Amino acid sequence: MTICKTNDIILMISSGQRLLGLDIGKKTIGLALSDRGLKIASPLKILYRTKFTLDATTLLKMIDAESIGGLVLGWPINMDGSTGPRCDAVRDFAHALLKFRDIPIAFQDERMSTRAVENAMLAADLTRAKRATRRDALAACWILQTALDVVNDNQTLSAQNDSPTHQ
Repeated sequence: MTICKTNDIILMISSGQRLLGLDIGKKTIGLALSDRGLKIASPLKILYRTKFTLDATTLLKMIDAESIGGLVLGWPINMDGSTGPRCDAVRDFAHALLKFRDIPIAFQDERMSTRAVENAMLAADLTRAKRATRRDALAACWILQTALDVVNDNQTLSAQNDSPTHQ
């Protein structure tokens, strides 16, 4: 089983591989894809959930087609930092997916992701219908970008601390 910390997922994938961000809901899974440099996330699409095996097969095909080395799953913790049934559902999804394929998975705090995306779409004056069709993929993008920012910020700090001026 390969569930790891966000900072460690980069160490577990091969050069040139990408990360797939997932915003897992009851009816849909929002998907976002990183670039090969692991700097920028882009919304990909929404997967409408059916049965887990069919959803997993679709995800595995996408993983193979897009050279994905790891997954970043939105971790829906409560505002007070506690976990609840939604976290249990995401954890169960991750464990079930790992039975199909051993792939690095990191959980990323998704608090405020939907609100941030919704506010941006309102500011862009999107209609309710357009917001509904884009919300989950954009939330996945927000989740993945947050993880990429954490990893890249930590790599920058580490490089600065290793530089001769800091020794």
